[in-house]
Order: sequence, then structure tokens, then C-alpha cells
Amino acid sequence: MSERILIVGGRVVDSASGTDALLDVLVEGGVVRAIGPGLGGDGARRVDASGCIVSPGFVDLHAHLREPGFEQKGTIATETEAALRGGFTTICAMPNTLPAPDSGSIVESLLERIARDARVRVLPIGCTTRGRNGSEVAEMSELAAAGCVAFSDDGNPVAHGAVMRNAMMLAGSLGLPVSEHCDDPVLSAGGVMNEGRVSERLGLAGQPVTAEISAIARNIALCEATGTRLHIAHVTTARGLEMVADAKRRGLPLTCEVTPSHLFLTEDAVFGGGKEAAYDTNAKINPPLRTEADRRALCAGLNAGIIDAIATDHAPHAIEDKLCEFDNAAFGISCFETALGTLLTQVGRGELDLHAVLRALTTGPVAAFALAAKAPGAGRLAEGSRADITVFDPNQSWVVDVQRFASKGKNSPLHGLELTGRVRAVVVAGELAFAEEVAHA
Repeated sequence: MSERILIVGGRVVDSASGTDALLDVLVEGGVVRAIGPGLGGDGARRVDASGCIVSPGFVDLHAHLREPGFEQKGTIATETEAALRGGFTTICAMPNTLPAPDSGSIVESLLERIARDARVRVLPIGCTTRGRNGSEVAEMSELAAAGCVAFSDDGNPVAHGAVMRNAMMLAGSLGLPVSEHCDDPVLSAGGVMNEGRVSERLGLAGQPVTAEISAIARNIALCEATGTRLHIAHVTTARGLEMVADAKRRGLPLTCEVTPSHLFLTEDAVFGGGKEAAYDTNAKINPPLRTEADRRALCAGLNAGIIDAIATDHAPHAIEDKLCEFDNAAFGISCFETALGTLLTQVGRGELDLHAVLRALTTGPVAAFALAAKAPGAGRLAEGSRADITVFDPNQSWVVDVQRFASKGKNSPLHGLELTGRVRAVVVAGELAFAEEVAHA
């Protein structure tokens, strides 16, 4: 049974309505009952939001929950708990599981697990191709009917142009977007980090920026030819972002996302902060961390509204996946619980605009995947809407300790780093699902 909750004294910021004011929020019956100054709430559970921002719950278009098939890395229960502590109340689950969700029956089984174990709302993304092998289009009609909100073979870019074109035409007929990891696997083959000065210094094989750029160019052409909504997953290069901006100016149905990792870190994270090379496998991610120039371009693109969404690409791994030689280490960063901290640290530095960040965590992702119908109330904070709310202190400093992560994945290059900005409380469907003082007692 949902609670009666009164959030008092916070700065309510809602991109959907343009609200930015000191207001109270009353939650009752699972919905936002009232928003206004000086609200009363006899008998309600009070959440003191003084000095905090009260926002719609964050929406993540790109996360890896690992279950089924890779429970040693993470489970629906552990990773949605991590999402909750990061302020995310709606997440889209990528399909690189075993089995991969390439048919309706597999999605139905996945949804049963989600209903049983998830701490936040989880929306499944179905495969673009059977088994994510790139050779034959998946049962997209079944996947759409089962409840998938998009299609993707993330991590396995669809290399064959004709297969991608057919997939996009079918996805378009179903009214769903294709989210594509834009990479030319021939150009990037064997690369374990960005190709450039750091990879040369470390003696590691690199992935050139042309691998991303050429794939974005092809997929934009297919977007134009089919009219299907295309979502560029985790854009990392300045040139790739320029191409996205040009396509948008031409009116193509194109959206894109950026990860907190690519906004905050560069290829230098692989080397580490000391005099000797660290070969930090926790900074190994795909697509790789790029140059400082690319990072700055991504920040500017987010502030300008070219980038639609901030998506974590949360990728938990077991310790043995990273505690090995760099070439053999798995790609990915456990990101749910540090995402807001890195973003608000950059707001404090003047690199990112607060309203741009909140837009990209709420209304931007909802619009990109057209989630309003399948996830009512997601990304907005309005009277009568589902009560998914995140309360965070933009000024609270804290030190990242991966051993305190709720995620099974402790694989973060941010361990020991001081960040500014921390989630204090999260309401999911009208329930106070997380409160910092409880979780860290």
C-alpha cells in the first residue's frame, strides 16, 4: 500500500513544466497529489529536502542488468537497487543476456523476473537481430507485443548494411526506435582503448575515432532512407556529435545519448594518476574513453541540447573480469551510483549546466524512446502523475568507495575520488524506496 509522503523545503526542478522554485510536494495514493508552498500533510511521512533539489526520478535508456545468464556479474535485484541509490526510477535493460531477448517468450520470462525482483521500473529492450549475431532480423513484432520499448544489439553493432536497413524498416512499422552502438568492427577490431597518444605510450591496440564516425554516417543515411527513429548510443567523438547535429538540423528522426563516464573521464584514466602507468582495467569501456577535446565537445553538446539523454551504460562485472591483463579485461564501468556525483561535480566546475543535466536525465530520455505511454509519469513531476521522485543534495561532498556499492560490480575507476552531489531520497510509485540515512546507517 502506497505511503502518504510530504517532501518539504526543497527546490523543485521539473523540465517538463519549467518549474524551478522552492515548493513542497505531497504524495498520496501512489501519485503526486499537490505541489505548492507551505503544504500541509497531517499524518504524512516527512522528508526534509532543505538545501536539496527535488526532481522527477531519473530515466536511463541504457543499462546492463546481467540477468539472466550472468548473475555472477549482477542480478535484477542488485542492479536495480544500485539504480535506486543513484536516483534512477525508470531504466531500460539492454539485451546482452543469455538467452538474449530475441523472441516474445523470452521477454515474457524476463518480465516475470522483473516483476518479482526489480526495485525500480524496468523496461526491456529487444534484440535487433536473432541472438545479437547481426545476420537475421529478430522477431520484432513479437518483441513489440511483449512490451519492448526499443531494439538494440548493443555491444554487437549491426555490421551488415542490408540487415540494418531491414531491421530499421520493420522497427519503423512498429513505431519503435533502434538504438545502435555505432562502430565499424573491422576498423576497431582488437582495440582495447582509444587509438592515440596514450595507447601508443602504453603499447595497447587502439580503436580509432573513424570506427565510430563511419558507422554513424552509415546509420544516419539509413535513418534518412527509412524514416525510422534512430538512437545513437553512447556517442563519444566530437566529429560524431557534429554529424548528429547536422542530421537533426535536417529534420531526421534522430536522437543520441552520452554516458557520465565520457563526460567526466578521458583516455588518461587508463594510464592513471601516478608517474607509472596503471593500466587501469576499470577504465576500459566500449566505446572507449576519448580525448580531452572530445570530452569538452560532448559537454558543449549536452549544454546546447544536441544530446538528448544521459545514459549510464551501467556495466557491472565480477572481480575476475577486471583483475587481469588489460587486453583480457572485460569492457565496462559500474556507473549507477556515481553518475549523479560526476555530473554535479562538473556542474560545480562550470562545465555542465544544471538544467541541461536534469533535462537529459528526465524529459530527454522519455522523448527519445517515446516512453510516455509505456511508462506513464516517467520524467515529469506534476500533480496527478505517478510519484517517481528523486531528492538530491547538489552540494554534499563524498568519497567513492566501491565496496559500499549496492551493485555487484565494483568496477569503477572513480574509487577514492571525491565527488560533489549525492542522492538523499527516492520515491518510486509513491513509496519511499530509498533514504540515505537508512541505507547508510
